[in-house]
Amino acid sequence: MNEIDALLLGIIQGLTEFLPVSSSGHIELGKEILGSELINGQNLLFTIILHFATALSTIIVFREDIIKLITKSFSSDINDEKKFLFFIALSMIPAVVIGLFFEEELEELFSGNIFLVGFMLIITGFLLLSTTILKKNTKRLTNKTSILIGISQAIAMLPGISRSGATISTSLLLGINKNQAAKFSFLMVIPLIFGKITKYFFYEDIIYSNIDLNVFFIGFTSAFVTGIVACKWMLKLVKNNKLNYFAYYCFIIGSIAITSYLI
Repeated sequence: MNEIDALLLGIIQGLTEFLPVSSSGHIELGKEILGSELINGQNLLFTIILHFATALSTIIVFREDIIKLITKSFSSDINDEKKFLFFIALSMIPAVVIGLFFEEELEELFSGNIFLVGFMLIITGFLLLSTTILKKNTKRLTNKTSILIGISQAIAMLPGISRSGATISTSLLLGINKNQAAKFSFLMVIPLIFGKITKYFFYEDIIYSNIDLNVFFIGFTSAFVTGIVACKWMLKLVKNNKLNYFAYYCFIIGSIAITSYLI
């Protein structure tokens, strides 16, 4: 992997982590197109760095909300911030369960399976398109809706299913307020990302030798910067109900991926 590959993969990660088009699916497609290969331990480290960069992007964009959530959590009263944190904890349960018991099966899917990525992108497209039929979104988060959104996040662990697309679309279909749906979707994944990063550092055979620091730095920086831009853009798109445009994009890219696999 060279600097150009790292730059492109970082941009792909930064954009697709927030835009509803599946970051995991696009990273797999990007590696296939670029022919970028690292030995397993270095590939894992590069993936961790990209995810860490987009997690930091989320923290930067929602820094005021995060500070408020943290400070209000120390209050003795039961407030909206404490309830929001509890809903995030509930939403994490399905993904944690899947990650603990089906980790090996999931990892096997991330091995250049272009047909699966294409098929799942098309499913993502239909999910996004379903949000166009919505009329009112006035409900607030509850225990039940948090679990249901969490289930959609767990399903999005499949390559090609957009995590943000699945969680935001599920929230909107449940009638959740648009602003709260977007904020919840982006904040609920932060603990999972940092938890996964921590687990990898302790349990996986990451290779630190013979690493080109320029490559990793470029990947991190490009993912971080584009992540901030994409996150802010996505908030506006959800507010203006423009997710259907990404549905058409998913249909096109998914169809191309399936066709290239069959050919």
